[in-house]
Amino acid sequence: MKYATQEWLDRQRELQQSFTPRPGASARVQYRLVDAPGGGEIRYFADVRDGRIVEQKLGDDPHAHCTMSTSYDDSVAMLRGELAPTTAFMAGQIKVTGDVAKLSPLMPITQTAEYRKHYEQLLTETEF
Repeated sequence: MKYATQEWLDRQRELQQSFTPRPGASARVQYRLVDAPGGGEIRYFADVRDGRIVEQKLGDDPHAHCTMSTSYDDSVAMLRGELAPTTAFMAGQIKVTGDVAKLSPLMPITQTAEYRKHYEQLLTETEF
């Protein structure tokens, strides 16, 4: 399935349902992937509750707590494990606006084995 399509977003949400619940790890996050193939940007949002995506759709979320913006190419590099999200953030390749504190409880999830396994599976199913 093609990266950053509704089908891909739905599959990511499906895979995360097996995650261990993490009470308090909840936020609504708007994503912007700029310089997407064909020009323009891809916008989608995720509603994460207790460490799992419960809703993820293309478009904008007027109730998002924060917005994360990065280039399409950098997002692909992160998915492939070629660019660490922390490194990208520190280098200014990821920009965050809004209530950044809402992301803090979500960050430890990205260091877990189940998260890495999730992305490895998703990567095998993704076309760029």
